[in-house]
Amino acid sequence: MSHPQENGDLSFDFNFLNRLIVGIGEVSQITGIATRQIRYWEDKGIIVSLTEEEGKNRRYDYKNIKKILLIKELLDEGYTLDASAEKVKKRLELIEETLKRLSNNQKEGN
Repeated sequence: MSHPQENGDLSFDFNFLNRLIVGIGEVSQITGIATRQIRYWEDKGIIVSLTEEEGKNRRYDYKNIKKILLIKELLDEGYTLDASAEKVKKRLELIEETLKRLSNNQKEGN
C-alpha cells in the first residue's frame, strides 16, 4: 500500500526539521534516554534547551535531538560521556563547515 506522498521524491523537508521543537518527555521517548539524564547533559553544557524561563518545560530542537542520539551511540560503544560529547561536537563542527562551504560554492556558481 502506497502513501499519498510517496512519489519517488527522496527530498527531505529541512524547513520542517528547522521548526521541529519538542518537549523533554518526547525527546526521552525518541532517544530512550531518561529525562533526568537529559537535564544532566544540559547542566554540563553538552546540549541546550530552548527554554528561556526557569521552571518552564524544557524544549529541544532537531539539532539537539540529533546530538543526543549521536552521543548515545558512542556511549553504547563504551565511550565516556565527556569523550562522546567531544567527538560529537567535532563531528557536528565538521558537518557545519562542509555545509557552509557547499553553500558558498553553490552561490558562487550561480
